[in-house]
Amino acid sequence: MIKNIILVHGAFADGSCYAEVIRRLQAAGLNALAVQNPLTSLAADAQSISRKLDRLRGRALLVGHSWGGVPITHVGRHLNVAALLYLSAIVPDSRESAADALARQNAPMEGLSPDANGEIVLSAEAFAHVMANDLPAEQSRVLAAVQTPMNAAAFADKIGAAAWCYKPSYYLLTENDNALPFAVQQHFAEQIGAKTRKIHSGHLSMISNPNSVAAWIAEIVASI
Repeated sequence: MIKNIILVHGAFADGSCYAEVIRRLQAAGLNALAVQNPLTSLAADAQSISRKLDRLRGRALLVGHSWGGVPITHVGRHLNVAALLYLSAIVPDSRESAADALARQNAPMEGLSPDANGEIVLSAEAFAHVMANDLPAEQSRVLAAVQTPMNAAAFADKIGAAAWCYKPSYYLLTENDNALPFAVQQHFAEQIGAKTRKIHSGHLSMISNPNSVAAWIAEIVASI
């Protein structure tokens, strides 16, 4: 059994989105740590994750949500990674970008227009519909207000060798997801031969369903 879990957030979020999951994992005696990705490029996010892994003693389950699936696929061959868990995440193949992976699944990126600085920021209304459709309106507005902008160019950054080719992989499917369609998630999970679990959740499952997410993480680390 391993004790370490590295949690990687996606676009328009930060590491605090895992707060309730971390609380539950810590109560179970596990060392759960969140990465703060800058969301400026694949290389920058990958560096944040790699440095967190470098500081670990022992191996870890590397967890990536949404866009976070891309950098964990890029850096997941790190010696301290025991396995990968994708939470309704984009999963590229070797030498693919996030945009490539979505286009291959017939789900091209649409409706995410960058501003004059090349960054994508969701309006409160868009955030509520896409990211937080199963969260209370007040909570959604707060999350939209503190969101981290996403550099649109990062979606075209290509990974190296895909880590899921080398490490055991798991995929949490979210049925009520308005950001990444359920069928697309299924295709990604099938592509990588992942062990799957399905929950009725919107895109931010770690916030709306922390019990389910934490329980499966604990189950996975106990089996590795």
